[in-house]
Amino acid sequence: MNTTRLYLIRHGATNLSAEDRFSGGTDVDLSEEGRWQAACLAQRLADDRIVAFYCSPMRRTLETAAIIAQPFQLIPQVRDGLREIHHGRWETMKREDVERQYPEEYAAWQEDPFTFAPEGGESGVMVMARALPVIREVVLSHRGQTVAVVSHKATIRLVLSSLLGFDARGYRDRLDQSPACLNIVDFKDPVRARLMLFNDVSHYMDQPPYASHRLSKWFDGMK
Repeated sequence: MNTTRLYLIRHGATNLSAEDRFSGGTDVDLSEEGRWQAACLAQRLADDRIVAFYCSPMRRTLETAAIIAQPFQLIPQVRDGLREIHHGRWETMKREDVERQYPEEYAAWQEDPFTFAPEGGESGVMVMARALPVIREVVLSHRGQTVAVVSHKATIRLVLSSLLGFDARGYRDRLDQSPACLNIVDFKDPVRARLMLFNDVSHYMDQPPYASHRLSKWFDGMK
């Protein structure tokens, strides 16, 4: 059986992503750094045989996908299920402010971000429920081919947790996704997946970045 190769890509950096703010559902553009990161990845992938691009409807993913798809003269196809997790009333707030203003809600989310959601927001379960069917659709539509999906930090981590059988309650502590990183997942069918490359940014950095407090509070002060 032919292998379907999925390039799972996080969008490039934005100004909000550098400020330790909850901004999953906030629609922002790439920063100049983010555009440069995406261009570096586009150059890296330019000789690969990518037959289709999919992305979330948010501006940062649309722009990242357009930059990477340009050498292939392909138009990215938008799928709403690939958008980022929405943090409800926490959106655009700094983590320290959320912890101070909504201490009980924040503590519950820290303990289990998979099943708990802040008021007006989404849980990890909700994100997984809309993202996984898109991945299935993509794999089934491109058997034996290479295809790229441009999505978001939490969404990608949740998808990978499910595909690889991780306990998704710990996705924020155990998995990171740097801006414009490349993950490669090979599929024999929609449920049999093998991770071939994870969080790779060698197209614009010589060394992997250290995990920061933006990954989870557990990483505060660690190097």
